[in-house]
Amino acid sequence: MSAVKKRKIAKLENQYIQQSELAGIAETRKRKLLFRRLAVFFVFAAVISVVMVSTFISQTSALEQKIEEKAERESKLADLQKKQEILEEEIVKLNDEEYIAKLARRDYFLSEKGEIIFNLP
Repeated sequence: MSAVKKRKIAKLENQYIQQSELAGIAETRKRKLLFRRLAVFFVFAAVISVVMVSTFISQTSALEQKIEEKAERESKLADLQKKQEILEEEIVKLNDEEYIAKLARRDYFLSEKGEIIFNLP
């Protein structure tokens, strides 16, 4: 008796059964709509999360690059300020007659009267 016999059972057709069937159908529809809405919501939330994370990562990398550039430019500024100080000192020295005479003797081998220049290798 392994075969299952199918019995024909008559369905009651009254108002209560029709209402319960309609309620069951409405419940399954509501459940399907709920799952669809939740799926759309989670997809939308996932897309927004991905966009926010990618924006955060790109802004972080841009910020790091700007920090490196700032440090580079600050060091360049310090070098230029040192160079400016040296040049300002050179300007003050070039206004001195004795310094100009010393430069002329050293670079152009000019001499004063009675002075002998020895060129040592």
